[in-house]
Amino acid sequence: MAAVAAGALLAESTGRGGIMIRRVVRRTVSAAQQAGLPETLHPVLRRVLAGRALCTAESLDAGLAQLHPPTQLLGMPQAVALLETALQQRQRILVVGDFDADGATSSALMVTALRAMGADQVEYLVPNRFEFGYGLTPEIVTVAASRKPDLIITVDNGISSIEGVAAARALGIRVLVTDHHLAGNQLPEADAIVNPNQPGDEFPSKCLAGVGVAFYVIMALRSRLRDSGWFSATQREEPNLAEYLDLVALGTVADLVPLDANNRILVQQGLQRIRAGRCRPGIRALLELANRSTSRLVAADFGFVVGPRLNAAGRLDDMSLGIECLLAEDPVHARELAGQLDELNRERREIEADMKEQALEHVAAIQVNAEQLPLGLCLYDPVWHQGVIGIVASRIKEQFHRPVIAFAAAGPGELKGSARSIPGLHIRDTLDAIAVRHPALLSKFGGHAMAAGLSLREEDLEAFRSAFAAELHTRLDQSLLTGVLESDGELLASEFGLELSELLRWAGPWGQGFPEPVFDGRFTVVRQRVVGERHLKLVVCPQDSDQVLEAIAFNQAAQDVQDGQQLRLVYRLDTNEYRGVLGLQLVVEFLEAC
Repeated sequence: MAAVAAGALLAESTGRGGIMIRRVVRRTVSAAQQAGLPETLHPVLRRVLAGRALCTAESLDAGLAQLHPPTQLLGMPQAVALLETALQQRQRILVVGDFDADGATSSALMVTALRAMGADQVEYLVPNRFEFGYGLTPEIVTVAASRKPDLIITVDNGISSIEGVAAARALGIRVLVTDHHLAGNQLPEADAIVNPNQPGDEFPSKCLAGVGVAFYVIMALRSRLRDSGWFSATQREEPNLAEYLDLVALGTVADLVPLDANNRILVQQGLQRIRAGRCRPGIRALLELANRSTSRLVAADFGFVVGPRLNAAGRLDDMSLGIECLLAEDPVHARELAGQLDELNRERREIEADMKEQALEHVAAIQVNAEQLPLGLCLYDPVWHQGVIGIVASRIKEQFHRPVIAFAAAGPGELKGSARSIPGLHIRDTLDAIAVRHPALLSKFGGHAMAAGLSLREEDLEAFRSAFAAELHTRLDQSLLTGVLESDGELLASEFGLELSELLRWAGPWGQGFPEPVFDGRFTVVRQRVVGERHLKLVVCPQDSDQVLEAIAFNQAAQDVQDGQQLRLVYRLDTNEYRGVLGLQLVVEFLEAC
């Protein structure tokens, strides 16, 4: 990543109580960093790509041939051997997934791919979060056992399922764990484990989502079956694995894993297939419900449109609805299921809005004084919905830029928490340290650097708050509590236009760890008005130019902006489509008077 210029502070904004929550800095990109990129690229695009460590023509190659090979994943030979035996012996296979979009896409991919390769007895099971909680627990193994599987395959879970795997194997059921979450001190005694984050694994990309790991397992299995002559012997057509890349792209973006080079290839290839019209009916139906064109699809549409609708099933009801939508082959049936997901998502939004307002009241109540909040926030309300606490934790984290854990009741005397962190604090490691210092405090926990889940007794909430605060004081530098918004610099007046906007749009995929280009500059407000009660619609002119540009600042209607005022804007270029006509629009991320 390009260096951020020291002293390049452009602006600061304050949150409730005067807490500084954002500063804007400019990336510095040297001519030497751009020298390896093709000179035919637009100069702004060259600067943007070099600012994200893409400095050679080879680094721009997003072809499938550039993917890291499956053979580099630890445990892959054992996993493939299990699957090959299951196919040869026509064993019963049960895929146990997770109740989020990554888990849903992983489940749908594993089921459809195994069926395509000849598994005629493969089903899926997703634990209901309100009855069983996360992962392959002993309780869900009991449910699974009623289906008499010979092999259980976990997708997007399993690396922490010590007791569940043991319960399955005690019943004579073999277990293949495919996961991407961080491993604990002990691994489950599964028949095979594929997880790039397990100890000893040397796979170069540690950022695969659960669906990415599942795809790699299927790639390795197809290679083994091809070499053994399975497809010719069974007179079965060898599946084209590119047909599953729409699922891989959706799950990868929705799970917010960093878009490193390997993940960008997976996402880009999936997007290209959808844009070309090769998309499964369920994803197409979800896009149509949100009025998104498949031909102009970008990664953000997965994150803000498809993913939330899919996640709504797992948050409020049963993720089986989401998986069935992804598995649907009939477009009419897919639209019916997508409609149900859309209704659930509307309900989720209403619940989220109420919970966020309540969370803000809790924050105000625990504020130390008019100028300071604790380093981290632990919020709990007995009426909160267990399926929505993760979103609320994210919203509060974004507003106050500090780690947040939101709790909800999960049964008599038990709380479940969803944690969200900020750059510089590894939240899963933080919980692990608390568990080591206070062995009886946490019932269970797991997750990533930026997100984690945990369970504890309600009576231990205050003790946990104290332990969390103490751990943050040792791990979290105060400087990290200022959110940083990085800018790719200024644009010349001549560079504002659809040409550059479209170039940047298609130069992605942009996302987590590979942010969409953001620019900053001075503008004069020509006109301003509030739209949709919350959004600020602007007409502006760049400094030293009479060019008139449309701009929109979402959720910033409270800003005091006047006609004729000089503003510093931090913005993205966006191509707005209205009645079939494309037009340039600035999407304002941050604004201040100047």
